[in-house]
Amino acid sequence: MPEVITANGSIRKDEWVVVPRPPVGESLAIPETEPALIPADLWLAGYEHFAGNDQIGVWFDSHDEPELLGEKAHELPLIAVNFPRFVDGRGYSIGRLLRERFGYRGELRAIGDVLLDQLQFMKRCGFDSYVLRADKDIAKAPKCLNFFTQTYQAATDTDQPLFRRRAS
Repeated sequence: MPEVITANGSIRKDEWVVVPRPPVGESLAIPETEPALIPADLWLAGYEHFAGNDQIGVWFDSHDEPELLGEKAHELPLIAVNFPRFVDGRGYSIGRLLRERFGYRGELRAIGDVLLDQLQFMKRCGFDSYVLRADKDIAKAPKCLNFFTQTYQAATDTDQPLFRRRAS
């Protein structure tokens, strides 16, 4: 079972199972005994069946639009965003939109090709848990979450840029 690093630097076992998109014509295979993350569009397609189930969360692929869920995002205990390659930055935008435009307050998790040097930037975009790529040392993650002591830009963690914080 993989481990999850949280935004405060704690490490815990990941209890959520990421359910891959089934091949065309096949049905979604959701585990019965573990919380599951299913593709966001499939959750929406089966909304009547999944609504209110706190053992079901969703995951977005990097090409998905968070507008897909809109205000229904508030009903989910966990939303994960897949980073298929570390050079694909679309997941950062998905995280910010979910937090700022849609006001999502549940757990927002980064999954996929997540590297140590990305953690603080993901945190600034609103992510609060991370599943690192398997070949990365999770013991180094707490330090990477707070590598920079000051940031220039406003983000989800600071609503004022540095020059405004210094002036006050």
